[in-house]
Formats: sequence, structure tokens, C-alpha cells
Amino acid sequence: MAHTNSIETHGRTESIRIPESIRDGEDGANGRAVTGPLLVVLALLAALAPFGIDMYLPAFPIMANEFGTSATSIQLTLTAFFVGIALGQLTFGPLSDRVGRIRPLVIGAALLVVASVVAAMAPTVTILIVARFVQGLAGAAGMVIGRAIVADLAVGKNAARAFSLMMLVSGVAPVTAPVLGSLLVEPLGWRGILWVLTGLAVLMLAAVLLVVRESNPPARRAANRVRKIGAQSPLKALISRDYIANTVTFIFAFAVMMAYIAASPFVYQGMIGMNAITYGISFGINAIGVVAAGAVSARLSATAGPVKVLRAGMSVMLVATAALIALVLTGAPAITYVGPIFFAVASVGFVLGNATALALGAVPRAAGSASAVLGAAQFALAAVVSPLVVIAGEDTALPLAITMFVAAVIALIGMLAARHGRGGHH
Repeated sequence: MAHTNSIETHGRTESIRIPESIRDGEDGANGRAVTGPLLVVLALLAALAPFGIDMYLPAFPIMANEFGTSATSIQLTLTAFFVGIALGQLTFGPLSDRVGRIRPLVIGAALLVVASVVAAMAPTVTILIVARFVQGLAGAAGMVIGRAIVADLAVGKNAARAFSLMMLVSGVAPVTAPVLGSLLVEPLGWRGILWVLTGLAVLMLAAVLLVVRESNPPARRAANRVRKIGAQSPLKALISRDYIANTVTFIFAFAVMMAYIAASPFVYQGMIGMNAITYGISFGINAIGVVAAGAVSARLSATAGPVKVLRAGMSVMLVATAALIALVLTGAPAITYVGPIFFAVASVGFVLGNATALALGAVPRAAGSASAVLGAAQFALAAVVSPLVVIAGEDTALPLAITMFVAAVIALIGMLAARHGRGGHH
């Protein structure tokens, strides 16, 4: 069945036939449409940017020597990538609400391949910085549109399960990428690492063309292009208590993990005294914790629902970060920090997928714009949090403990502020 709605465009009225599945309470979502191959492709698209951020970090000294430049100039290649990711999400997300998901996604994936080739062959650090900016801009398309596609196809428990499974890949990428980069930098060099990223970009472009199909209904795209209808404007749709509250939960829970990543070399190697191998093993154990939590979250979300799993994850995060700050303040041995850090980081696996599902589920008609704001805020906050953890020097874990605890409290406040409407009850 179909229903005809009339909208006004440029002074004239047009009739658009809206399928029954789009008009109902699910906005056309169908959890069964999120197939295994599609989910794998979307997860890998989301993971490309974190790998692009962290994988070449161990090669910074080598790059500075080769280009004959300062460490600050090499650092700009990372800053440019971050800026590109933020701008890319704010560009591709709203665009995909208006013109559909596929075209911007293919353009972004193709542009990522070109920028990756230029970065790997860059003759000067200036060209590398520009190429890295375009890499971030283009790579953001996969991140932001991938989340929007899942929100198009699934709601409630189905969406929470899909997002949790995506987090198994994309959530663990920031944790494992530096370790992988340290293993590859000696045999391949920094250019070799960037060629590996180029190969991944080519595979992702092929996967997008073969697996991903349009998920944004034509009627919804048409409505989003009509700026005169305020109720259907993607930007106005984001002024939603549930969307904002769950986005706060998502970005501050992510900040807990980013604080750990930024401070881990100083805490594990400098304070606890681990060598590079032991540090790598500890990093791996924490990564396994995130993966295991994400797997359990995906299973529980499909039965208990995203709200209950989110509450459980936030409870663990709050207790773990509180325990860490208590150990630091009481002068406990640094080795005791390992336990609370593990549980705080692992709990992120329970939070991110469910918070994403609840946030995007609150504004289904503007999933691209909602995904864009969520992703841009995520990386903006990560950039702010990273330097805070060593603000008092490298011989104390107090800034890390405070940062993780405060971020967890703010994430909890976001969860409590959400009304958990239809997205949380399905």
C-alpha cells in the first residue's frame, strides 16, 4: 500500500507516493535488512579512519628525519586528518539525507583511494599534510554514512545489536592500530604503512560497490530537500532531547577510552615499569575486553533491549573509574591501576553501540545529519581529552583518573536525561 503526501517546492505542490513501510512508526526500518556482509563492510568503513589515525604514529621520528623537518610539522599531518574527519562528517552526513547514501559514499571511498596514493608518495611534508586532510575528509564518509545506513534499516533492539557488532571492529581499532603500526614500521617503513592503508581503501571501495545498496527512501530524501517544511528539516530534527542526551553519553564514553589510549604509555611503561612487549600484551588484553563486551552487548541488546544494556555498561564504567581515582588518591601501587582501567575500557563495548542506536533512533528521518554531529563531536572531544591526561606530567595518573571519572559521570548524566522513547523500547 502507499499513501500520497503533498509538499510545496518552489511555489508549486508536488505529490509524492510514500510507501506504507515508510509512513509507519518504524520509518521503513527492517532489522532483517542489515545483512552480515553489509554489517562487515560498514564496520570496516568505520574502522578505516581510526587505523589512519593511529597506525603510523610509531613512524613519526622516522618521518621527521626523512623530511628533515620538526616533530611539530609531522604532528600537523595528524591534526589535518582530525580536521578532515570532523569536516567530512558534517559534509557527507547531511548530504546523504538529501541525495541518498550511495552516491556520497562512493565519492568518499574513491576520493580516499586517491588521497591515500598521494599521501604514500608525498615528496614533501606539505603535500603529505594536505593529502592527510583529504584522507580524513573522504574517510569520514564511510564512518558517518555507515551509521546512517544502519539507522535506516533497523530500530530499537535490531539497531542496538547491529551497532554493537560494528563496534567490535571500529571500537577496537584505536586500541590495536598503534600496536600493528609498531610491528609494521620496521619492515615496511612509514610509506609502507600508508600503502597498506591505500590497499584497505581500495578494498573498501570495491566492497561498497558490490555490497552496499541505497537505504534512504526517496520520499524521505525529497522531504529533507524541502527547507520550507520545518518539521521535516534534518537540522531541526536534531533538536531532540533523546538525541542530544544519548549523543552526550556516546561521546563522553568514547572520551573514557581515548583518555586511556593517550595516557597508557606513561602509566604502563613509565609508572608501572612494563617493557614494550609487556605493554603491547596489556594493550591487547584491554582490546580483547572491548571486543568481548561488544559481542556480549550485541547478544543482550537483541533480547533485553539497548536501554538495559546501556545502563549496565554505564554502571560498570562509573564504578571502575571511581575505583581508579580512589586508588590514585590513596597512593596505591601503580600496578593496581590495571584492573579498574581494564573494566572501564571494556565497559565502552557495552555503551557505544547502544548509545548510537538510541541517539540515531530518536531522529530516524535525519539519520545522516544526526550521525554527522555525533561523529564530529566524538573526535572533537577526543582531541581535547588527549592532552589533559598528561597535564600534570608523566609521573602521576591523577589527571587520567580525574578525566576518566568526570567523562563517565557526564556520560551517565546524558543517559539519565534521555527519555528513551520508541528507540529504547523496541
